[in-house]
Amino acid sequence: IFLLLENIFCLFPLRKKCFAGEIVLITGSANGIGKQVALKLAPLGVTLVLWDIDDEGNKETSRLAQQNGASRVFVYHCDCSNREEVYEQADKVRKEVGDVTILINNAGRLLGKKFFELTDEDFVNTLKINFFSQIWTCKAFLPAMVACNRGHLVSTASGAGLLGLYRASDYCASKSAIIGLMEAINSELYHCGKRGIKTTIICPYFISTRLSKGFKSKKPCLFPVYDPEYAASRIVDAIKKEKFYLIMPPAVYLLVCLISFLPRKMVLFLESYIKFPESMEEAFGRN
Repeated sequence: IFLLLENIFCLFPLRKKCFAGEIVLITGSANGIGKQVALKLAPLGVTLVLWDIDDEGNKETSRLAQQNGASRVFVYHCDCSNREEVYEQADKVRKEVGDVTILINNAGRLLGKKFFELTDEDFVNTLKINFFSQIWTCKAFLPAMVACNRGHLVSTASGAGLLGLYRASDYCASKSAIIGLMEAINSELYHCGKRGIKTTIICPYFISTRLSKGFKSKKPCLFPVYDPEYAASRIVDAIKKEKFYLIMPPAVYLLVCLISFLPRKMVLFLESYIKFPESMEEAFGRN
C-alpha cells in the first residue's frame, strides 16, 4: 500500500532535485547500470567520482561522461569489498574532490549457484561485495551529509531482496540485507531530525548486464529484462523525484503483494508459471 501511494504521489511531485553542483560517487561505474547512470548524470552539472576495480572500463566511462558534458570527473581504483581500501579512497575523495553529496552504491556480483554448490568463501565474498561494501561507503560519507543535513543515499538492491529466487541464495540474502540496512538508516535519520538526507532503494528485476550473463525472461510481457540505459534513466528519475523505492518492472509489485498472503506452494507455483527456474538454469546451469 505504501509503495502504491508513493508512486501515485510521485506522479505529481512538489519539486524535483536539481543536480547542479552535486558531487556524485558511483561504485561499479565501469560498466552496466553504474556506467549508464554516470552518463545520464554527466550533462546535469554534477561532479562525478567513479569507483571500480576495472580501470580500463572506468576510464572509458570517464571519457564518455566528458563527451556527454561532464566538466569534472575523477576516477579511482577501489575494491569495494575491501574495507581498508574503501576508507583509504574515501579520504582521497574528500581531500581531492570534496564531500560527496549523492552516494550511489551499485557494485555487486551474482554467481547463480545453488545453495549446496556455494562454498563458504562464495557467501563471504558475495556479502562483502553486495552488502558490506554499502555499510563501509555509508560510514565513510554519511557523517558529512549529517553535519550539513543534506545528501542522498542511493542503494542498488534487487527484486531478489524482496523475493527468494532459485539459484540465488547468497545474492538474495545480500540484497535483502541492503533493504533492511537502508530502511533502518532512513528511520534513524528521520527520527534524529536529519530529514534533508534522502534515501532511494533500487529493486529491479534482471538487467542485461555482465552480472546476469544472458538471462532470458520466459514471460517478457510481465517480467522484461531491461537494458542498462533504460534502467539508468528510471534510476536518475527516481533520484530526481526523491522516491524511497524504485521497483521495476511493475509486475514485481504484484508478486510482493501476493507473497504476503498466499500459501507458499502457490508462490512456488507462480514462480514455475513464469519459468524463472528454467531461465536461471539456462543462464547459470553447470554440467
